[in-house]
Amino acid sequence: MEFDEATSRRVAATYTTPDIVAQRAAIRAALNLQAGERVLDIGSGPGYLAREMAELVGSGGSVHGIDISDSMLAIARTTGPAPAAGPAPAAGSASGSASVEFGPGEANALPFPDGAFDVVTSTQVYEYLVDLPGALTEARRVLRPGGRLLVLDTDWDSIVWRSADPDRMRRVLTAWDQHLADPYLPRRLTGLLTAAGFTVTHRSVLPLLNAGYRAESYSAGLIGFISAFVPGRDGLTSDEVTSWAAELVGLGADYFFSLNRYLFVAVT
Repeated sequence: MEFDEATSRRVAATYTTPDIVAQRAAIRAALNLQAGERVLDIGSGPGYLAREMAELVGSGGSVHGIDISDSMLAIARTTGPAPAAGPAPAAGSASGSASVEFGPGEANALPFPDGAFDVVTSTQVYEYLVDLPGALTEARRVLRPGGRLLVLDTDWDSIVWRSADPDRMRRVLTAWDQHLADPYLPRRLTGLLTAAGFTVTHRSVLPLLNAGYRAESYSAGLIGFISAFVPGRDGLTSDEVTSWAAELVGLGADYFFSLNRYLFVAVT
């Protein structure tokens, strides 16, 4: 996928949905950030997680966000906090937050010195990478001894999406898998992290469940991304994909979507 300005703004919109706001809360809880910690957010997107982590580490800490998309970086530099769902980060006022810097960078060539960070996070990034062992080696390099890495990625084989045309749904989702280097990454992550010199200390599943169609849900936004990506792939026509999307929206109260994301914490 190309993260141009239009795509980046659609991504930013999904990050304000209750589903993803709750996901960020789970990430913060798993990290248990401490005052003064130095944090790197790989693939920082619209910057919401980075700013929330900055509140938790306080003015004595620091947060760096990197992204390969100039459009996404522009959004991150100008965006404020995302709408809260449930308790906000337990921290002081914005004036007591850490500094947050956003800049260009790739997971396989992190622009930071060895041991620069206490914490590295990567949310929905590693499944896009062809050279994941190299990216994990880079994450370990920039972490101090005893530092921790949090990885969250999706296993797209876990998707459950109601449709009156299961064959068309299967074809659409098979084509959608092509936007990733590994659409089933979480099932391999423990071995990959161990091989890179990490010790996995925490694993959990974060289910996304949308029952009943709502425009402000994660899966409603996903329909748009899929509709833009899959036409012309595996024989899918634009008309077929338009009909697929219209059917889902038309389900109304009978709409059903579920997907599992998996969260790993590992230490050096």
